[in-house]
Amino acid sequence: MTDHTVDLDKHRGMAAQKATDLRRALAEVENNMRELREREADLENRLLTVAAASWPEAAAKARYLLNLYAASLSSEDTRHRALVAALFDDFARLSGEE
Repeated sequence: MTDHTVDLDKHRGMAAQKATDLRRALAEVENNMRELREREADLENRLLTVAAASWPEAAAKARYLLNLYAASLSSEDTRHRALVAALFDDFARLSGEE
């Protein structure tokens, strides 16, 4: 036995190395997506169960929902996209975020 580790990637052909890299990247992306879905579910549960204590908190909930809605709009739906953007501008102006 030796104390040195063997890097098996060096002994693979280029195609096998690329396939291994692709599998690793895909696994990482899938893990990140799963973690994101879990965090989104946690956030949405909190938004459902905790009542807003102020208008800014209610606006934050509305921003989240509007972002979900805007993400579902087609790129051709410029009218609704403009309405969402105008509402975000109103939120910023009324909350003093400008």
